[in-house]
Amino acid sequence: MLYEQPIFRPPAEANSLIIQLTIGCDWNKCRFCEMYTSKMFRVKPISQIESDINYLSQTNPAIRRIFIGDADIFAADFDSIIATLNLIKIHFPKAKRISAYASARGIKKFSTDQLSAIRLKGLILLYGGIESGDNNVLELINKGSDAKKQTEAFLTVKNAGFKLSLMVLNGLGGKELSKQHALNTAKLLNKVQPELLSSLVVSYPFEFEHFKKRLKKEFTPLSAIELCQELHLLISHLKLESTVFRSDHVSNYLILKGALNKDKEKFLAQLEQALSILPNTDEAFLNENTVL
Repeated sequence: MLYEQPIFRPPAEANSLIIQLTIGCDWNKCRFCEMYTSKMFRVKPISQIESDINYLSQTNPAIRRIFIGDADIFAADFDSIIATLNLIKIHFPKAKRISAYASARGIKKFSTDQLSAIRLKGLILLYGGIESGDNNVLELINKGSDAKKQTEAFLTVKNAGFKLSLMVLNGLGGKELSKQHALNTAKLLNKVQPELLSSLVVSYPFEFEHFKKRLKKEFTPLSAIELCQELHLLISHLKLESTVFRSDHVSNYLILKGALNKDKEKFLAQLEQALSILPNTDEAFLNENTVL
């Protein structure tokens, strides 16, 4: 089979051609994440990648956007990444954007020269799920990295010429860590200055009790009001020069679209308006409809 399911990609890559260089996640220990728990991690051999690309180029010869899966392109070795990008360049000459997920752990395995070489081969955009900039939250979810390492890693790839789209998870620290989660995440983002930023809400695909057992610590989920308050605190402390911001994932209660810090006051006003309405809104309705 060409693809090994399930397949995940960022919302912005909905129309992109997907090429699986890796299968699953080499870490696969984050306690909040169920995305790749059904897969055993491995890097596909280049012979298989070449076969896949040969087939895909016949069915999608004019494709302009390509997303390389699965969870972290830098879980593959340098030679495999370069070989894959070379094959893409040969078979998809009209491709204008190549993107992939990336983790701080994976990035740290590569030298600056190697990262620059990968960028020059056409990989342009990296999606990084930092989740939080707070070390207590990162330890709680077993992220496998801390705030300092994440900051260093993503600054390294930015300096190598990559564009960054970072993702944070609203509510990930529960009530216990909500304030420090927001404040320290803002600090990390202010240092990295990503080109794109998305805020999603922590979700429980296998119900909350399953999630809580995986955490192995006390965790009190935030209400819709508290999630908006936490997002308000995060945004109020962001000092971003030119970042496209989205909170339009299906998990979000309130859709925000714009740029930071240009639209910062507008976002805060929208959140304040939502907070004035939420106390009179049925929580069950919100849970079913997810968007105000």
